[in-house]
Amino acid sequence: MARVLIVGAGLTGSLCAALLRREVSCPLQLSVWDNAGDSGGRMTTVNSPHNPQCMADLGAQYITCTPYYAKIHQSFYDELLAHGVLKYLTSPIEGMVMKDGDTNFVAPQGVSSIIKHYLKESGAEVCFRHCVTQINLRNDKWEVSRETGSPEQFDLVVLTMPVPEILQLQGDIQNLISECQRQQLESVSYSSRYALGLFYEAGSKIDVPWAGRYITSNPCIRFISIDNKKRNIESPDVGPSLVIHTTVPFGVTYLEHSTEDVQELIFRQLENILPDLPQPVGTKCQRWRYSQVTNAAANCPGQMTLHLKPFLVCGGDGFTHSNFDGCVTSARCVLEAFKNHI
Repeated sequence: MARVLIVGAGLTGSLCAALLRREVSCPLQLSVWDNAGDSGGRMTTVNSPHNPQCMADLGAQYITCTPYYAKIHQSFYDELLAHGVLKYLTSPIEGMVMKDGDTNFVAPQGVSSIIKHYLKESGAEVCFRHCVTQINLRNDKWEVSRETGSPEQFDLVVLTMPVPEILQLQGDIQNLISECQRQQLESVSYSSRYALGLFYEAGSKIDVPWAGRYITSNPCIRFISIDNKKRNIESPDVGPSLVIHTTVPFGVTYLEHSTEDVQELIFRQLENILPDLPQPVGTKCQRWRYSQVTNAAANCPGQMTLHLKPFLVCGGDGFTHSNFDGCVTSARCVLEAFKNHI
């Protein structure tokens, strides 16, 4: 049985795992490794330390589907809607730019529930806090090393982490990337920003007429969401949660500062926009060093194959674009490359 390692438990990695399980006829032993402590990647959802039912999406806020992708990815949307993982966004988002034919969705149980759905479907062994450091060739297999623990060998490897992290990997992989591929990978760029999640006690009131709002006049804050209201889940037993996304210029300026200092700066600006907020009982500040792709790898159809025997392929939004459909496109391209190989 072929051992397959997928590095990255975000949307592309989890969907790759599910598609490989569903569409590859030969038996596979699937493993998914992620550096973080939970799945989600940039579709991460965090819970209040005081009440796990109080949650906040610190990455993607909602999913926008264009008429083009509504056709070619209809089966993916239908599946997630049928399982209750997605539902239509009905709450008001001030400042949202709507184009003709676009449809917006939210995840009632938090956006990371999409990733958890695909990982469950895949039946993969999922390992967290597995930070890959080296990939070497050993007897026609890939020997993958991580920060802690013994190296493991795999027949096929799929890399779905941000492209700069692929370029930082040590070992034989350094010599396997051609000069042309290296130039393509080095051309991939990302925006950076921070997200701050605030959790409140049950019964707390945040008295605004919107569930989300784009901010255009603040150097620090770009978007605010009353997260439970956005997902249309309000309960007297669960306190509200607030999510703040910073502007990209702010994120770039303070990228190397401590999250504690950045959190304090965001709080100061938030007071100017929402001066009467109650005191939160929990906070979570997230640095998104690689937030959204601003320049994808050129001339790569959703994936880049680095080696054929044994098979090593890269995927993710760095080879398409940063949204749900970009990740689905990449996962499907990885699947096709995989099927062509085997």
